[in-house]
Amino acid sequence: MSEARLPAAFLRSGTSSFAEFLADHAPDLLPTRRLAGSAPLADDAAPHGTTIVALTFPGGVLIAGDRRATMGNLIASRDIEKIYATDEYSAGGFAGTAGIAVELMRLFQVELEHYEKIEGTVLSFDGKANRLSALIRNNLGMAMQGMAVVPLLVGYDVDARRGRMFSYDVTGGRYEETGYHSVGSGSLFAKGSLKKLYRPDLDEDEATRVAIEALYDAADDDSATGGPDVSRRLYPIVHVITAEGGRRLSEQTVAEVATRVVASRLGQPNGPIASLASPSVAGEIPGGDPA
Repeated sequence: MSEARLPAAFLRSGTSSFAEFLADHAPDLLPTRRLAGSAPLADDAAPHGTTIVALTFPGGVLIAGDRRATMGNLIASRDIEKIYATDEYSAGGFAGTAGIAVELMRLFQVELEHYEKIEGTVLSFDGKANRLSALIRNNLGMAMQGMAVVPLLVGYDVDARRGRMFSYDVTGGRYEETGYHSVGSGSLFAKGSLKKLYRPDLDEDEATRVAIEALYDAADDDSATGGPDVSRRLYPIVHVITAEGGRRLSEQTVAEVATRVVASRLGQPNGPIASLASPSVAGEIPGGDPA
């Protein structure tokens, strides 16, 4: 009986990129190599996911996503997960074609783990952003056929000792964002909410509340975004990354915050009203109320 052996390619040291290794030896396994055809696909051909929000706070960064996926005017899923921990100090969320996005995020997870094993060191946060950019660029053919993936990458930069985040376009272009950002069909409304509620000095609890308020506002105006579903006990996924590493907030914690947000909207449907000035600067603004 002959013994099963791994191909020689698996036993040689080579590139630190798992995606490049896969492209050389098993390209059919890459989600970016599965061409759908020459004509663009209709919006209802595959589930699409939205909306993702992210914001930094002193000592870390937070990313949150709603749970809805749509196919045209239909709700394809009410409990999809769009937030993934990519390694100990980074996480990503996605908007766009859900099937390809999930595979791409999982490939990115393996990409970072493979690099660490080959090189014996953790990839820098800028390096992680560049690797994800290359994966998205490889998906350009699918994006041109209507199966685009637009991720949002966040992480704690252990060298800079602060939270950072990068947004991307379908060509793989990367852009560092500051303060807060959102992607997806509800991002226009989420950004409007974040613009009014975000402060650089938010703590983790306040940042969580602001993120869920933004997702609620996005769901209020965008049919593709799902707000907190109290009756089904479906709440946004929230992932926090600090110097101690990343962690997903428990369902109970998110449920408590979401329940408070929903309750507050009963008396104030449009959400909290941002102050024109913080107490520390009110006296410096003409007409501002002193603290």
